[in-house]
Amino acid sequence: MIQLFLLKEKLKLKQEPAAAISLDVDLIKKLVDSLPFRLTDAQKKAGWRILQDMAKPRAMNRLLEGDVGSGKTVVAAMASLSAAAGGFQTAFLAPTEILARQHYEKISKMLDPFDLKIAFLSGSLPQREAEKIIQKTAAGEIQILIGTHSIIQERVKFKNLALAVVDEQHRFGVRQRAKLACPERGRRADSEAAGKIPHFLSMTATPIPRTLALALYGDLDISRLDEMPKGRQKIVTKIVSSAKRKVAYQFIRKQIKNGRQAFVICPRIEATALISNFLRQLADPISKTFQQKLLSAEVKNVKEEYKKLSEEIFPDLKIGMLHGKQRPKEKERVMKQFNAGIIDILVSTSVVEVGVDVPNATVMMIEGADRFGLAQLHQFRGRVGRGEHQSYCLLFGDTADRQTNKRLEALVKCDDGFALAEKDLAIRGPGDFYGSRQWGLPELKVASLTDLPLIQTAREEAVKLLKNDHNLRNYPLLTQKLLAFKEKIHFE
Repeated sequence: MIQLFLLKEKLKLKQEPAAAISLDVDLIKKLVDSLPFRLTDAQKKAGWRILQDMAKPRAMNRLLEGDVGSGKTVVAAMASLSAAAGGFQTAFLAPTEILARQHYEKISKMLDPFDLKIAFLSGSLPQREAEKIIQKTAAGEIQILIGTHSIIQERVKFKNLALAVVDEQHRFGVRQRAKLACPERGRRADSEAAGKIPHFLSMTATPIPRTLALALYGDLDISRLDEMPKGRQKIVTKIVSSAKRKVAYQFIRKQIKNGRQAFVICPRIEATALISNFLRQLADPISKTFQQKLLSAEVKNVKEEYKKLSEEIFPDLKIGMLHGKQRPKEKERVMKQFNAGIIDILVSTSVVEVGVDVPNATVMMIEGADRFGLAQLHQFRGRVGRGEHQSYCLLFGDTADRQTNKRLEALVKCDDGFALAEKDLAIRGPGDFYGSRQWGLPELKVASLTDLPLIQTAREEAVKLLKNDHNLRNYPLLTQKLLAFKEKIHFE
């Protein structure tokens, strides 16, 4: 059912007309030669495939999957430059303002030699400034518009949109992604893109096992960046026991004294209201002992950790705090200070999980590491090791659970995100196919997600069926089942 559903979507999309963007090889070579680093073979291969897809008059629908720091943004910049050179516009969508602004700064710098009109749009921009950008986009003056959900609001119109790039697409709903692909996005009737849907490039830094990629992204062509840029140092990863906490703090102090910076990640923003209220009601000495036990059992939270580090552990250092409940301007201010080296230690929730790039940060300390998934821990680790200095990832956990410790040990031994994803799957074993809450796949069980031959066989059968009868007219029962399945599934 999954394979039939996805392949039918893929067939439907391949019929949709899109603007054919001619490939200017000399222009792309000029971009590649202007970069301060050499592209990996994987980047060259992925870039070439994407540019060839965009040269066709049918809509590209490709997933660019790459490990942390593998260089997806450069490939997206190539595609955006090609679209701009052909007289078309690009919409670049990111899930958070921090990530969107970072993409804007990186792409603007990369494409600086080409004198393009690149703009940033988010909900936190002053109304007058946002209005000016919206007007220029509608007039076709902005060639690349980078931003958050603000890009898909009704009043944002494009003159000649031909490429949509969505970073971490699983963080957007189907309807949100569909808004970008809609031919009625105000594209003027006299434009080459009128009545056509844009080429769609989706990017993810979450390594997905090949098995799951086949099952979940059967409607997308997949390009994989499985090489890291040369010269990257391996991040030293250690599991730190409670007894070694003071030693870890001394190590962080030494790193900062040497001019480096550190992240401290906590699972929560603040203590849960239930425990906080309960603790406030406790007064007698016996209860106070119990109170301390409860507090130590409570998951580390950002506000408490920030207070402890700034007042007790590192009172002489500049500590910053970042979490999802802060206003966009406050988040931006904190990140700017951290990037500029004003903040020595940034205490944060998982809001920094994806895309944050601070080359001077060399320590990633994760509190309650056992509370995070293996892929998420790998993402955190990828926030350091982005500069020339040796970097470290320190894992703090308070569990004796063998399965959890097995996961953390896998992270210590392995730095390949794709291999880790496979290991995580093997450790956790079969079970629910993702979660109905996240993916909209209720009651779906799979014998074993590591059984690649089974999924490949299902895919081959689905391909055969649709090749001979793409409307499934000769299979009324199957059509009926597929319709029922489509009611159930929504891939949000």
